[in-house]
Amino acid sequence: MSNLTRRQFLGLAAASTVAAAYIPSRAAEAATAGRKVKLGLIGCGWYGLVDVKAAFKAGGVEVVAVCDVDSAHLAKAAEEIAKLQGERPRTFKLYEEMLATPGLEAVIIATPPHWHALQFIAAVERGLDVYCEKPLAYDVREGRAMVNAAQKSGRVVQIGFQRRQSAAFQAVRQHIAEGKAGRIVQVEAQIHYNANPGDATPQDPPASLDWDLWCGPGPKIPYSPQVGHMSWRLEKTSGHGHLVDWGIHLIDAARVILGETAPRTVTAAGGIYRFGGKITTPDSLTAHFEFARCPLTWRHRIWGSEEFNPEVNNGLFFYGEEQTIFVTDDRWIVIPRGKGQQRQVNEVRTDAGVLHMAEFLNAVRQRKQPGCSVADAHLSTTTVKLAMIAYDTGRKITWDERAEQIVGDAEAAKLLKREYRAPWKHPWQGA
Repeated sequence: MSNLTRRQFLGLAAASTVAAAYIPSRAAEAATAGRKVKLGLIGCGWYGLVDVKAAFKAGGVEVVAVCDVDSAHLAKAAEEIAKLQGERPRTFKLYEEMLATPGLEAVIIATPPHWHALQFIAAVERGLDVYCEKPLAYDVREGRAMVNAAQKSGRVVQIGFQRRQSAAFQAVRQHIAEGKAGRIVQVEAQIHYNANPGDATPQDPPASLDWDLWCGPGPKIPYSPQVGHMSWRLEKTSGHGHLVDWGIHLIDAARVILGETAPRTVTAAGGIYRFGGKITTPDSLTAHFEFARCPLTWRHRIWGSEEFNPEVNNGLFFYGEEQTIFVTDDRWIVIPRGKGQQRQVNEVRTDAGVLHMAEFLNAVRQRKQPGCSVADAHLSTTTVKLAMIAYDTGRKITWDERAEQIVGDAEAAKLLKREYRAPWKHPWQGA
């Protein structure tokens, strides 16, 4: 199995850096002046439309086809897109049929992650460029199959780690690289919020939703509003929980800032303490990742009455020998060592979603790879998946990055690949 070397990874991370002065409106003007990229959308829910609107804001696109297994979602998305571009896109229930649309050049994949691998691989094998939401895949072996397919196809691929475009995260990366914080000894990441789960009572799905097809290659579980649209993120069989769904953004950002690839070992502990019977992934979790440079600890709690300091609910702490740094989407704070030192607060604003989509669209036009490659996204996805394997087994996971294998634990290694439900076939045919 091929892997990124540290030097190759650093080069990719550097390539993803976008200057803070880069303004989306300028990208839109430049893109509109050229040809329009013909896009398709697979997954017409909330974030699918967020991505499509980012593409329109970036400029120079035409959405020619949309696909969803919920006919109500499909009709609503087609209507909204028609208002934005003046022409209604073709609509499809099956992504295989949508991928055959004449003139289609690129697709946005915004389905739940248990569908990513099959849709992604089918798209690149048809010669289409792909913008795929994170996490890259549901399981680690799917991710490897996606990397192999993308590399074989030579298509342009961008994975939706939009925070790579954040001016705050980029500034912290440069600040640390220049040695201003001193040696980084430890990193902490956290996102705390109130999840407010929906109704978990098994019931018939909406008439517009093909629930069997929605479940697809994953297990077919009873439908409830809590495992359907939007809420699937906390369902083990589809979203696999808060760390995998939302926390992965910060794990990815920390890797890029530190210049790291994959962790050497991972441990995790937590449970469902507040939302028993409502969700199937931990509402409280601590995961510890041992990277080559320093350890990283993740914490989340998706319940609670009030926060002691809500300003740091979502972000990264870098503990250096000379400075402590906190960074979130639009702000980074430097706390120098020593009593009475002034905190340096830096407020920055970035439309990261538009910038990330603009980078992809420009790469499609220029036939070059954008900053967030599928191989790099595979590293971030693998990292959080190893944490969930550690949680599920209750054991420390040792990871051989070169072999992409869990060391000394055959039972845990089986969780790197989830068998597909018939008639779908897992794209990774190895062990």
